[in-house]
Amino acid sequence: MSEFERLQARIVACERCPRLRQWCLDVARDKRRSFQNDVYWGLPVPNFGDPQADGLIVGLAPAAHGANRTGRMFTGDRSGDWLYRALHDAGLANQATSTEADDGLRLKGVLVTAVCHCAPPDNKPSRDEIENCRVHLADTFALRPYRAYLCLGKLAWDATARQLDVKGQFGHGARLVLSDGRQVFGSYHPSQQNTFTGKLTREMFQSVVGAFANAVQAASS
Repeated sequence: MSEFERLQARIVACERCPRLRQWCLDVARDKRRSFQNDVYWGLPVPNFGDPQADGLIVGLAPAAHGANRTGRMFTGDRSGDWLYRALHDAGLANQATSTEADDGLRLKGVLVTAVCHCAPPDNKPSRDEIENCRVHLADTFALRPYRAYLCLGKLAWDATARQLDVKGQFGHGARLVLSDGRQVFGSYHPSQQNTFTGKLTREMFQSVVGAFANAVQAASS
């Protein structure tokens, strides 16, 4: 097994957070009516994308009826619709949709991870749960000499800054350039709370994803 495959296996087998593990299993058992015929994943969700990536996308956590159902990051929910459409528009994905783990989606030069790999109640992991999952984030950061990071939301930004040992104020469109040329980009999370209210528009999101894509593609050229 490669180090990438070993990390994926460690994430899926993780039992560090009993509250989250129970919550994910409960959701997988008591399914949403529209997904009654689906077999829920219900386990920690591994990273998704290109093992040789030059760019790393950091989200918050799987959605209860999204990645916790499908087993793939940002798959099967509206946040994923926004993310993968933007990545496709920027040339980093082979298709704009992400509905199931076997739908043929492939990412080009990017890997998607999360601060927490288990779906938390109300999308709010505790500080201890974030800390428990940090070992997986650290191992993900250590996999590759990534040249660009895209942080979806403040928690992802803070976790990335801590991992890289840098400081910077989060905001939509925030950008840090490290001394070695690596770049960190910040965006509001494409959650329904932000997209339905207009806090995050498609143009706003595509602007940041496009800048991130340019950095990724420059690194691989």
